[in-house]
Amino acid sequence: METIISIKPLLAVLVSLIVIPVLISSSDKPNVREAWTFIAGTIKLLLVVSMVPAVLSGKVIVLTLFKIAPGADIAFRVDALGMLFALVAASLYIITSMYSVGYMRGLNEHGQTRFVSFFALAISATLGAAFSANLLTLYLFYEVLSLATYPLVTHHQDEKSRVSGRRYLIFILGTSIGLVLPAMIYCYHATGTLEFATAGGIFTGQLSKPAATVLLLMFVFGFAKAGIMPFHSWLPAAMVAPTPVSALLHAVAVVKVGVFSIVRVITGIFGIDFLLSFNLGAVVAAIASFTILVSSCIALTQDELKRRLAYSTIGQLSYIILGVALLSPKGVTGGMLHIAMHAFGKITLFFVAGAIFVATGKKYISQMVGIGKKMPVTMAAFFIGSLSIIGLPPTGGFISKWYLVLGTLEGDQMIMLFVLLSSSLLNAAYFMPIFYKAFFCTKEESMFDDKVEEAPLMCVVPLVITALISLGLFFIPQPFLNLAQLAVKGFFGG
Repeated sequence: METIISIKPLLAVLVSLIVIPVLISSSDKPNVREAWTFIAGTIKLLLVVSMVPAVLSGKVIVLTLFKIAPGADIAFRVDALGMLFALVAASLYIITSMYSVGYMRGLNEHGQTRFVSFFALAISATLGAAFSANLLTLYLFYEVLSLATYPLVTHHQDEKSRVSGRRYLIFILGTSIGLVLPAMIYCYHATGTLEFATAGGIFTGQLSKPAATVLLLMFVFGFAKAGIMPFHSWLPAAMVAPTPVSALLHAVAVVKVGVFSIVRVITGIFGIDFLLSFNLGAVVAAIASFTILVSSCIALTQDELKRRLAYSTIGQLSYIILGVALLSPKGVTGGMLHIAMHAFGKITLFFVAGAIFVATGKKYISQMVGIGKKMPVTMAAFFIGSLSIIGLPPTGGFISKWYLVLGTLEGDQMIMLFVLLSSSLLNAAYFMPIFYKAFFCTKEESMFDDKVEEAPLMCVVPLVITALISLGLFFIPQPFLNLAQLAVKGFFGG
């Protein structure tokens, strides 16, 4: 495999970081501040896109920043898996920034400069995690992301926000320091390296099955951003944050870094063959399946729209982990694809929740009867986003779930097939009634008068864009599908 030494990964990480002082200095000029945000986001996306052809041709882009210890440098390595995640994050950063303008100004929110500054820091950390060459670099950016998003979660600075912020830090930092850090140290002690292997992992007979099981579980639960139960309650609590933050947390950055980290550990630290030899994929798949089914059932009971979306996210994240834990080529492909497909579908739904709140002040589903007749564009986007999360055509979510289903058949995992199909029915059960009551109700049942109309254009345009992308990914799933298949080829020694 040919490697290319390039500064592009570092520039892609730094561009939104460098612009932060400019954002702060432009705090009294909102239009200038937002313009710099879009400029930085566009440059970041162009840098990421410029690396796609090389990655698709089978090359790997590398850059070592600091030599810490043999096999544990601070370094970047851009491969197919990292590029898939980076493409999602960089593209949605621009769209979310646009949405933030409409939302934050529409509600006249305080601290908008602080908000966009930490938002920029968070996306820098996200790309740093995506391009990490080893477990040490990934861990450092994982922690930076935790600290960068804390001020976003506590944005409102009231008691409820502070309580949620403390829970956020306790779960996210507590698990990473208490579980991931010692597991990482043990890995280095046992193997002398933390580099992600392209195939086969880094363990070559150093671990017994009990030790491997404990170590694997420490990573799976330690990366609590993934929302695996029982380390999930921080996620619904974080819904006190402004909706753009919720969208960032649940579709783009935080939770996806969690599952991305677990995918990296499974494929690059343990390796597919190693886990197959001890049948450890079944352990992770069982944990993911439990999370999928329980979180979907809890979502059914939630009346607040953002909390229903939060519990939906918990389940959807475990689809990704389940797909990789199947340890079959199509299952791993489906899990990786779901990183992208879920991102565009779920961010659409969070955008809708925020647009409804900006336009009407409503946040409970029971208060949204008839809203589709007043906000038809917004609720049409909600329908498309819902279809993608459920996994129905013609949306991108169907493609990733199709591969997940094929992965269960390929791995002869009929129980996991039942989990996937049952959870999709539950997805439909907690989303479709919202859409139905929004449009199909009598005038007397409607809770909205003639004064209600669509949210500001800067709120509506982003959700239309992400909904259309969800539709487009059904017909043109590339380059995400190509990147996923290229990564899987490497994982299975192809």
